Amino acid sequence: MITVLFHEYFIKVEIKMTKKLILASFSPRRQELLQQVNIPFTIRRANIDESIIKVSNPIEKVKQLAVLKGNDVPLLHDDEVILSADTVVSYDQQIFEKPNDIDEARAMITALNGNIHEVFTGVMIRAKEKEILFVEKTEVQFWPLSSEEIESYIQTNEPYDKAGAYGIQSLGAMLVKQIIGDYYNVVGLPLSRVVRELRPFGIEV
Repeated sequence: MITVLFHEYFIKVEIKMTKKLILASFSPRRQELLQQVNIPFTIRRANIDESIIKVSNPIEKVKQLAVLKGNDVPLLHDDEVILSADTVVSYDQQIFEKPNDIDEARAMITALNGNIHEVFTGVMIRAKEKEILFVEKTEVQFWPLSSEEIESYIQTNEPYDKAGAYGIQSLGAMLVKQIIGDYYNVVGLPLSRVVRELRPFGIEV
């Protein structure tokens, strides 16, 4: 009589869930930053009235705006993760958002001239099972600028779709003497922190 022994082998297979990132913004800077670190995303723009947020504290303002944007965009599938953000410039207890015209741009750059100001970005990440909210701060110092330098800059198209009326990633780089903190936060998204905060949501670079 021949006895045949069969051995059973159990192999543990770890299945990695793939999540889909939804960017609740049409901001070209935020899109470029996510593309820079090879994170695929889909744009689903929030349709909100930002003027309903009346707070004057810059940290509270970017928090509330990030939440407002993030909650306005629906989660259409269980595998989606929504990323929303808002950035403001703050100096001397004033919030500088996007200037409405050349006079506002001139006033903002003149106020920041030679001084240190703060840039705050509020970020909300939301999925079906959880969400987080945080604020990143960067300090920026401008060189002392002549009136001719200010006029030359505000005559360009650059200031008018950017908080604080300048873009550090382009011509506005000429205005900046130094920064303390995350450079990308000034552009519009604290990129390295966002990458790390997305990992628990199942989104990896």
